[in-house]
Amino acid sequence: MNRTDQIAERYVPEAMELDPVWATLAGIVGYDDRMADLSPDGFKARADLDRRTIAAVCAVAATSEPEQVAQAAMLERLGAAVEQYDAGDTTSDINVIASWMHSVRQVFDLMPVDGEDAQRDLAVRMAAVPGAYAGLSRTYAAAAAQGRVAARRQIEGCAKQCGSWSSGGGFYARLVERTRSTGLMRAQLDKAAQAASVATAEFRRFLQTDLLPLAPERDAVGRERYARASRSSLGSAVDLDEAYAWGWAEVRRLEAEMAVVASQVVPGGTVEQAVAALGADPARRITGRENVRAWMQDYADATIAELHGTHFDIPGPARRIECMIAPTSQGGAYYRGPSEDWSRPGQMWWSPPEGTEELATWLDISTIHHEGVPGHHLQIAEGIFRKDRLNRWQRTLCFVYGHCEGWALYAERLMDELGYLQDPGNRLGMLDQQMLHAAEVVIDIGVHLELPVPPGAGWHDGETWTAELAWEFLRSHSHYSDANLRFALDRYLGTPGQAPSYKLGERIWLQAREDARQRKGANFDLKEFHSHALALGSLGLGPLGDALARL
Repeated sequence: MNRTDQIAERYVPEAMELDPVWATLAGIVGYDDRMADLSPDGFKARADLDRRTIAAVCAVAATSEPEQVAQAAMLERLGAAVEQYDAGDTTSDINVIASWMHSVRQVFDLMPVDGEDAQRDLAVRMAAVPGAYAGLSRTYAAAAAQGRVAARRQIEGCAKQCGSWSSGGGFYARLVERTRSTGLMRAQLDKAAQAASVATAEFRRFLQTDLLPLAPERDAVGRERYARASRSSLGSAVDLDEAYAWGWAEVRRLEAEMAVVASQVVPGGTVEQAVAALGADPARRITGRENVRAWMQDYADATIAELHGTHFDIPGPARRIECMIAPTSQGGAYYRGPSEDWSRPGQMWWSPPEGTEELATWLDISTIHHEGVPGHHLQIAEGIFRKDRLNRWQRTLCFVYGHCEGWALYAERLMDELGYLQDPGNRLGMLDQQMLHAAEVVIDIGVHLELPVPPGAGWHDGETWTAELAWEFLRSHSHYSDANLRFALDRYLGTPGQAPSYKLGERIWLQAREDARQRKGANFDLKEFHSHALALGSLGLGPLGDALARL
C-alpha cells in the first residue's frame, strides 16, 4: 500500500465518524445507528479533516500511475469541498432534491428493516433525527445572520416536502409498519418515529417562519458562486460563456436529429405527431407501480446479460441490480450504489410524482441504460470492485457529478451506437432525454448568470433569462409530464452547476474516446477503452482528461 492509499485508509473511518449518514449512503457498514452532526461545529469538523488530509497528500510524492490518479482525485474533491465551505455555500445550501435535510430522511430508505439488530439501528437513528434537524436549524440561522440564505422557491419547496414526510401517518410511521415488529421493540420504534415526525414538522416550521422571511426572491446565484458550484460538480473549471453557446448548438443539433427520427415513427410527421402516436400506443405504457418496477427489473437484468462478455466484462457481484419504488413522490429516477461488502446490491429507484402510476417505455428505456447498465450501475459497481487499483476512499466516497452523470449520458448514446435502439420510438426517447440535458445547460447557465438569449435564436431574442422563460423553454424541449418538469426546474434553480454536468461530462467522455481513437488508430479497441477508463474510478473532469490521455 502506497503512502497516498494509507492516507485515504485513515480518512474513511474519520469521515464516517463525523458523518455516519454518508457511511450508510456510501454502503460502509457499522454506522447505521448514528446520525450526522449538522450543527455549525459538525460542518467545521468535516472541513478541518479535509484540510488536514489535503496537507498530508501534498506532502507525498506519487510513485506510480495509480497513486498519481488517486492524489489528483483527492486533491480535487477535498479542495472543492473546502472552497465551498469557506465561501459559506455548504452551510447555506438548501434545495428541493439533495440538501442536508434530504439526507436525514433518505438514509432510512437504504436501511434494512428485518431482524432485531436492524430494527434497533432504526430506532436509535430515528431517535437522533430531532438533534440533526435542531443542529441544521442552527447552521442555517448562522448562515442567514451572515446574509447567506437560499432563494424563496427552494425554502418553500423544502417546507412542503417536510410537510409531506410528517403529515398523516408520516414517513417514519410507515417505515415502522414495514418492520412488522411487536412488543418492546415496536414500542421503541413507535416512540422514535413519533419524535422524528414531530422534529420534521418543527423543521418545517423553522423554514417557514424563521428562514423564509429572509429569503430572496431572486433565483440567480450570480457568476462567482455559480463558478464555484460548477467546479464542484464538474471537477474542472470551464469557460461558462463557451459552455452556454455550446449548449445552444447542441439544442439545434438535436432538434434536427429528432425531426429525422420522428418521420420514421410517423411517416412525414413532426416530432409532436410522433410523440402523440407513441403516447397513444398501449404497448408502450406500463400502468401500476409494481408493474413498472417489474418491467424495470426485467429490462435491467436482460441488458446486463446481453452486454456482459460482449461489450463489457461485468464483475460477478455487479451482475445483480435491484429495482425499487421509492417511498416518497419526489419525481424522477436515481441510483444508489452497492454496499462495500455487496450485501446491499446496486439499486435503481423510481420516485414518480404524486398521483403518477404510469411509465412510458419509449421515453424511459434510456433511463434504465442511464441508471443501470451500462450507466451508473456498471460505473459505480466497477469502482467498488476494483480493490486491485483503487483505494478505499476512491471506491466508496469519491463522487463527481461530471464524471458520473457524464458517463451515464454517454451510456445512453452508446446503447444507440451498439444497435440497441433500432426501434425509432425508443431512439426518439433517447434523443428526447439528450435534448432535456442540452436544455439544462442553456437554462442553468442562462438563469444563474442572467445572460441574454442569443440574437438569432428565434425565441425571445435578447431577453434576459428568468425562471418563467426557463419554464417555457423546458416545456417546449421535453416530453416529460409537467409534474416531472416542474420539479426538474426547481432542481436547476436550487443546485446551480449540477444539471449541466450531464451534457458537459458526456462531452468530455466523447472527446476522450475520440482522442484515444486518433492516438491508437487501427489498434483502438472500444471495449478496452471502457475497461481502462472505468478502472480509474470517479474523477474530476480535469484529472480524468489527464489520466485518459496517458492511456
